[in-house]
Amino acid sequence: MNTSDPNNTLPNRDLSGLKVLIIDDSKSILRIAEALLAEFNCWVMTASDGFEALPVIASFKPDVVFVDIMMPRLDGYQTCALIKANRHYKNIPVIMLSSKDGLFDLAKGRLAGSDKYLTKPFTREDLLAILESDVLAEHDLQRQSVQNNAGAALAEGE
Repeated sequence: MNTSDPNNTLPNRDLSGLKVLIIDDSKSILRIAEALLAEFNCWVMTASDGFEALPVIASFKPDVVFVDIMMPRLDGYQTCALIKANRHYKNIPVIMLSSKDGLFDLAKGRLAGSDKYLTKPFTREDLLAILESDVLAEHDLQRQSVQNNAGAALAEGE
């Protein structure tokens, strides 16, 4: 048992340096998620809608994206579909955020390409569970494979 964390909710994985993009039109959700992720030394960028998020994705290259479903201009389903349709970003895990948790909403999120679904309001533990899920573990393996392949290519070129 870990005695340094009174809630015993320290992550099992090292989350420091994890690049997280949060897309939500609610300033309070953005602040809460940003504060929770900062506790674990994650790099966090925010956007208030899908249009604002697209250039952030290109420059920030997040490890994971949290996107609200109900947003003005470009909603979460459309934003997720655009991310997953791009060959450079399709492997980034996308977690849909919504206050709705109906079967239709879950299915529509999966059709758009989302990897997970998080119902709002969420707790610190909910956020940690998503970040420690198999989705990010698989993403870590893919990133490590790419780095290993790049290292091997460099070694062959010497």
